[in-house]
Amino acid sequence: MINPIVKTIELPDGRTITLETGKLAKQADGAVTLRMGNTVLLATVCAAKDAVPGTDFMPLQVEYKEKYSAFGRFPGGFTKREGKASDYEILTCRLVDRALRPLFPDNFHAEVYVNIILFSADGVDMPDALAGLAASAALAVSDIPFGGPISEVRVARIDGKFVIDPTFEQLEQADMDLMVAATYENIMMVEGEMDEVSEQDLLEALKAAHEAIKVHCKAQMELMEEVGSTVKREYCHEENDEDLRKAVHEACYDKAYAIAQSGNKNKHEREDAFTAICDEFKAQFTEEELEEKGPMIDRYYHDVEKEAMRRCILDEGKRLDGRKTNEIRPIWCEVSPLPYPHGSAIFTRGETQSLSTVTLGTKADEKIVDDVLDQHKERFLLHYNFPPFSTGEAKAQRGVGRREIGHGHLAWRALKGQIPADYPYCVRVMSDILESNGSSSMATVCAGTLALMDAGVPIKNPVSGIAMGLIKNAGEDKYAVLSDILGDEDHLGDMDFKVTGTKNGITATQMDIKCDGLTYDILEKALLQAKEGREYILGKLTECIAEPRPELKPNAPRIETITIPKEFIGAVIGPGGKIIQGMQEETGAIISIEEIDGVGRIEIAGTNKKCIDDALRMIKSIVAIPEIGEVYTGKVRSVMPYGAFVEFLPGKDGLLHISEIGWKRLETIEESGLKEGDEIQVKLMDIDPKTGKFKLSHKVLVPKPEGMAEEKPAQNHHPKREHKPQSHKEK
Repeated sequence: MINPIVKTIELPDGRTITLETGKLAKQADGAVTLRMGNTVLLATVCAAKDAVPGTDFMPLQVEYKEKYSAFGRFPGGFTKREGKASDYEILTCRLVDRALRPLFPDNFHAEVYVNIILFSADGVDMPDALAGLAASAALAVSDIPFGGPISEVRVARIDGKFVIDPTFEQLEQADMDLMVAATYENIMMVEGEMDEVSEQDLLEALKAAHEAIKVHCKAQMELMEEVGSTVKREYCHEENDEDLRKAVHEACYDKAYAIAQSGNKNKHEREDAFTAICDEFKAQFTEEELEEKGPMIDRYYHDVEKEAMRRCILDEGKRLDGRKTNEIRPIWCEVSPLPYPHGSAIFTRGETQSLSTVTLGTKADEKIVDDVLDQHKERFLLHYNFPPFSTGEAKAQRGVGRREIGHGHLAWRALKGQIPADYPYCVRVMSDILESNGSSSMATVCAGTLALMDAGVPIKNPVSGIAMGLIKNAGEDKYAVLSDILGDEDHLGDMDFKVTGTKNGITATQMDIKCDGLTYDILEKALLQAKEGREYILGKLTECIAEPRPELKPNAPRIETITIPKEFIGAVIGPGGKIIQGMQEETGAIISIEEIDGVGRIEIAGTNKKCIDDALRMIKSIVAIPEIGEVYTGKVRSVMPYGAFVEFLPGKDGLLHISEIGWKRLETIEESGLKEGDEIQVKLMDIDPKTGKFKLSHKVLVPKPEGMAEEKPAQNHHPKREHKPQSHKEK
């Protein structure tokens, strides 16, 4: 007999979230089905009983998968089944992972697998905002040690009001889109984009999100009580030697503190100096002893190094490279370092360097997004690459990893709002990190801004970015907010808070918290200090290039955009695409057409002005409306005894009567010399209001010979039935 346990969460707008356990996937350590409207997620969690020997980190793996059947769709491709994770699924995994990972015990090193599957959705509610709650609930009902529960919500600002977990339709109207994860007490993770909002607006959004999360956490606590999972499993995943820990501290702390205090600006020299201290301590042991004690010594020395760095900052306000807490590393920039890309720039801040390029393309270069609930085309792309040599590592470069997708997405969010909505080009920014010592994603934002301006992309405002850190020891009121953090300050610190923005406000943010008790006062201080840093960096960018170049680079494609009445779209395309393909072959231009808001939007791209002008002329002739009195260059389509039919506009033929060819009277059409394919200038004289037939004349365009009287045409030249002009199709 199945007796599932269900908890219901009431949302302020009347919607409900139900959490159910004990019905599905009962062999997992924890499993919860979450339902909101027609959206159903199943989250499961399984943990190994023992850690792999020698593991000194948290081997957590979070997977998020959307089934196409959830939305009643077939997967694309030849196999017609779900394949590798999409970027969207990977980004959702990262949101959940970053919230869960800090809450496992420091000495718990068993492999943990969290799987979240979307089994049903109607495209109304957004499932990514529910994934964190489902994962935390699965952990809550398991016996896996975990410092939660947590939950995640999306908070959007719509018409000045904060909305929790908005629908897809509501989100389109928002000027803020934030994903926030938190425990009942503390915010753990933030990521999102904004339309140049103030620091105070961001803080208010975080507070609104946290209040909603508290309700979710309370429901999970009640679920744990009903399930009886408040007591977690016993584990012992680390061997410790307290005497050895004390010996490492006594022998190494003062030396490590001296290096932290020295202010050495070179990353590798500093690393070598720290490593030498540990190696010196290990030298007193034999190889056999180090096999047993080596991992413990490394772990204890890491704690010594962390304590030394943190104490140096808190007690003396001095950082590893000698900077003050709010000081930015030296910056240098350069635009157009590469001769042929459509735009390029180098941004270097301390030992972090990005070389970014911009490529301009046409509609044919758009990225097609075909996710389960999201199908659209993307005109602005940003790709981030992090090769091993950027940190001096001697290893092969593999495919794009989750970190690269996540960092690139953050930079994409920071910049995309500054691309004008009506900009005709497809834009790709590519950032290659050539050196890295902290905050390479923010270097990507800065280098991307410079490259866009170098390419002549008319961005609304330049964007800069900065990563903020925090040092705060548990139980102490004293803390330090750090501007432009180093890699070590990120690794050994308590916060990684990235903020990007223009002179008008914040455009994107990402924050990970690794400590308890982070107050809103600290967050406000970090945001205001970040604003100072952003403005300083923005000044360096605009010193390098003040505004977008007025012209594109010579080798960049040119694009002209025109709109036509909706009813002419078919005429431009032609049967089976014959007309548009013919124009492309004849001119060398790339022509794309689509219907937007009831009109046809045509983009014409080419490598030179002539091919674009030729294509424009041909399109305009197709969509032109015949006007009486206008002169056209037409082509003879057929010759009859009574005259010739001339195509004066694409698809539009008119009769050039034998009497209208010239002033001289012609007995036969052969006397005119006209034959099929000849070009001839004609004037549109009349349009029959009943039949829509066109009457043309060439005679009126040539001077009348002196002394010549105009003669009436002979009656037998045009039988009554022959007065009806034909279209080319009729012939």
